[in-house]
Amino acid sequence: MNAHIQTIAFELNGRAVEALPGETLIEVAAREGVELPRLCYKPGLEAVGNCRSCMVEIAGERVLAPSCCRFPSAGMQVHTASPRAVAAQKMVLELLLADMPEALYTRQNEVDFWAGKLGVGKPRFAPTRAQPQLDASHAAITVNLDACIQCTRCVRACRDEQVNEVIGLAFRGQDAKIVFDQDDPLGASTCVACGECVQACPTGALMPARGVALPVPDKQVDSVCPYCGVGCQLTYNVKDNRILYVEGRDGPANHGRLCVKGRYGFDYAHHPHRLTTPLIRREGMPKTGEFAMDPDRVLDVFREASWEEALALAGGTLARIRDQHGGAALAGFGSAKGSNEEAYLFQKLVRTGFKTNNVDHCTRLCHASSVSALLEGIGSGAVSNPVMDVMRAEVIVIIGANPTVNHPVAATWIKNAAKAGAKLIVLDPRRSDLARHAHRYLQFKPDTDVALLNALMHTIVEERLVDPAFIAARTVGYAELEANVAAYSPEAMAPICGIDAETIRYVARLYATSKGSMILWGMGISQHIHGTDNARCLIALSLMTGQIGRPGTGLHPLRGQNNVQGASDAGLIPMMLPDYGRVDNPAVRAKFEAAWNATLDPKPGLTVVEIMDAICAGQIRGMYIMGENPAMSDPDANHARAALAALEHLVVQDLFLTETAYLADVILPASAFPEKTGSFTNTDRLVQLGRQAIDSPGEARQDLWIVQQMARQLGLDWDYGHVSEVFDEMRRTMPSIAGITWERLEREGAVVYPCPVEEGPGQPVVFTDSFPREGGKARFVPADIIPADERPDADYPLVLITGRQLEHWHTGSMTRRAGVLDAIEPDPVALVHPLDLQKLGVQPGAVITIASRRGEVALYARADDSSPVGAIFVPFCYYEAAINRLTNAALDPYGKIPEFKYCAVKVVPGGEVARQGSYGGGQILAGVAQLAT
Repeated sequence: MNAHIQTIAFELNGRAVEALPGETLIEVAAREGVELPRLCYKPGLEAVGNCRSCMVEIAGERVLAPSCCRFPSAGMQVHTASPRAVAAQKMVLELLLADMPEALYTRQNEVDFWAGKLGVGKPRFAPTRAQPQLDASHAAITVNLDACIQCTRCVRACRDEQVNEVIGLAFRGQDAKIVFDQDDPLGASTCVACGECVQACPTGALMPARGVALPVPDKQVDSVCPYCGVGCQLTYNVKDNRILYVEGRDGPANHGRLCVKGRYGFDYAHHPHRLTTPLIRREGMPKTGEFAMDPDRVLDVFREASWEEALALAGGTLARIRDQHGGAALAGFGSAKGSNEEAYLFQKLVRTGFKTNNVDHCTRLCHASSVSALLEGIGSGAVSNPVMDVMRAEVIVIIGANPTVNHPVAATWIKNAAKAGAKLIVLDPRRSDLARHAHRYLQFKPDTDVALLNALMHTIVEERLVDPAFIAARTVGYAELEANVAAYSPEAMAPICGIDAETIRYVARLYATSKGSMILWGMGISQHIHGTDNARCLIALSLMTGQIGRPGTGLHPLRGQNNVQGASDAGLIPMMLPDYGRVDNPAVRAKFEAAWNATLDPKPGLTVVEIMDAICAGQIRGMYIMGENPAMSDPDANHARAALAALEHLVVQDLFLTETAYLADVILPASAFPEKTGSFTNTDRLVQLGRQAIDSPGEARQDLWIVQQMARQLGLDWDYGHVSEVFDEMRRTMPSIAGITWERLEREGAVVYPCPVEEGPGQPVVFTDSFPREGGKARFVPADIIPADERPDADYPLVLITGRQLEHWHTGSMTRRAGVLDAIEPDPVALVHPLDLQKLGVQPGAVITIASRRGEVALYARADDSSPVGAIFVPFCYYEAAINRLTNAALDPYGKIPEFKYCAVKVVPGGEVARQGSYGGGQILAGVAQLAT
């Protein structure tokens, strides 16, 4: 025990023990190695004491006490195994066993486990309750209430952990039962399928659907989630080289929690569309940006090849283009879904093999403008504080982000903080689910971020709420910012942004005066031509009030992909080498030239959209794309597809015949996330280890092996024997992770950076004393209003906003091949305000056609009042309604990020939704059912 903590001394089974303040008897018993049965109790959930299986006897007390709810007092004598206590424990278990059905789904339940521990045999009592019917209405979860013991663990998991508030305990006496919403079937309820209730259930009353958890796994492999930037740790349960189901693990970012994608989005790895052999485009098969793709007929366009032939053609042709036209005629796109080691080797290949800096990845389409502003103002593109710091903040500002959809587990901590008393301020044109938990929700007009943020700063300056000591000691440029915001009074900005002046002033005061205010933002801030200006304003807000450099404060751009932070750190960007050293800095370049024994191009490379333009201009002739799908993710996707089709040679390394792979000359079949080992860096700067759980199918190969083979074709003599060797090279060239050894990652699973010293603790909160800029001071950068590149007019009167969907990820190549996810959201939808639907004369569920100046798509209309009148939201994951064919490729001048969040469109009733046969929930679910059997 810590000598500085006041402990409580008492006796446990005749032995002197000590309890920490706030510890219950069952927690002390567990720490002391004393087993007590428990059913309603689960660490992390509120203790309710309703199962009575953990009863103990306390000397001098007339009745037994539930150990999960009882706190020790000094001198207390507690007996966990007295005849009286054991008799009570056994009676509870026997009564519960009497009502427990003998079924496969109850085969491994906790009632049986504890009954076996205590020697409880076949129950003496007949079943007394009417057994409820099976509820199989949900694609992800089967409800077997005949196995329910009403422990309410599912209620608390849903209400208190995930804060979804779908599950309740209704009725009284013998009629009491678990219900979903208003006693609806689970499939008809508001359940978001996070599966927290399934993980909490001790009996099998809530189970993964279609019996996938019934087989006993051969092995369990600890890893991390492959989807968003939260970086949840999980465990794969594997049998016969197939993942049966996934469980949440107690990691630093999730503490056991998962979302629907993390829990159910794994079976894409077993999908029949997996590429299992190298493919070469058939001779004479033309390439065009206008195509109808069918992965079921891949061999109509490509022929199978050996690895030797495919690599020779892929690498050899790129080498010929380099030698004939120079390195600037080549470019590479890496992946934010790959590991740190893959990103590092890929950018090293482009820089030393292609001899160009034309390398980029999807960060250019996500937070490039945020990083640009952070590097300029703070000196670092990483977050200042982890998401979990919302639990230590008094005020939490969420702007331009929808965490319940894009970062669901992070959203649970935000909701937990709000329930605990933190004041949540949500600012967004779209009303997200977090708005109902908000202290204030500001639904400002789209494209008016700078007007609103400058008005907030005007109030803080005018009312003298700034932190003058912090400004003087740790910043430069404040005078210019103060002069700039003078013209942005709340009264002047209210008509522009749509938020009344008094609300603006109230929020400004609240943010500036709290002991700890934290700002988190998403791509609603970054994906504008003024995205860098938006982020500059957020940085200025935190600097002028001193709300940075302490726990519960700071700036946190929520990273989209699972490894977009790590890929950027590793140098997968055209103007930066690993650890953000600029390529045009001679000293930085000299360091890497020495490390890599190569001469590097001093000229910054082209970004994602610039590369597409350069192809069309005839400047870039060949590309190598690893795990990216620009034919779906790029703005003005028609232009991107035409550019890819115009390439002299395109090599694509991927799992499936994606829209981009369809335009390739050579396709190299790669490894899925659970088929490889590597490190991944989450949004909190937490480096975590993902471990291989299954083998790749057919002749598919590990991505690191493929990149290394391609490097050899380009004349590079690489020979990395294990992924740890790549990581060790990264450590030697990247001071931020120098203290993180591979052995430590294997041992601890996660280490936060910066960690410059081996075995050092790492720094979860940075900028505590200084900023990594000249003089250690942060810089204020004023911003003025810049309108969107394309505004609504008489021909295109509506605004299109694009983004992600809870059930699907990015371009859908993985999640739309995951059976549960595709069954929940199988069809392309547009979220349209009911008043807009009424004006169009369209019923919810009907087909509408959305058109911009660049293209049109047809999809199903869904009535949704989260978007304001006049704005339509569409996810970009649907191939058959590729909404990025409509978006605007206009760029932010600093971050070179496209304006995904704003373009002018028109909508007309009717149209025909494309059916290409490339995806289908029914087909995939049939495969999942077969897997379960």
